[in-house]
Amino acid sequence: MSLLGNIIWFILGGWISGLSWLVSGVIWCITIVGIPYGLQCFKFASLAASPFGKDVEYGGGVPSLFANIIWIIFFGIPMAIENFLLGCIFCITIIGIPFGVQYFKIAKLSLAPFGAEIVNYN
Repeated sequence: MSLLGNIIWFILGGWISGLSWLVSGVIWCITIVGIPYGLQCFKFASLAASPFGKDVEYGGGVPSLFANIIWIIFFGIPMAIENFLLGCIFCITIIGIPFGVQYFKIAKLSLAPFGAEIVNYN
C-alpha cells in the first residue's frame, strides 16, 4: 500500500518537496562549511520523494540544536511554509488528507532536520 501511496505522492507533487531539499543541499554544498547541511538535505530528499512507510524520529543534543538554529534562519522557514501550504491544499478533499499529513510531516522536518532520523515502519 505504501508503494502505491508513494507513486501517487510523487506524481501529485512530492517531486516539488524533494526538489526543494535537493536544491537546498546543492546550495549548502557549494561552500565547504555548508557540506554537513547539504548532506542532511540529500538524506531528507529521499523522504520527501517517498514518505509513505517512513517516519521521522527526533533526537540529537546541543550540536543538533545549534545546527537547527542556523538551518531555520537560512532555509527552514521558507521550506516549512511551502510544505505547510501544500499540506493545507491537499487536506481540502477527503482523498487528499493522507497526502496532506505527509506534507505536514515534512514541514515539521523542515524546521528541525538535524538530530532527526528516517525510520521505516514497513
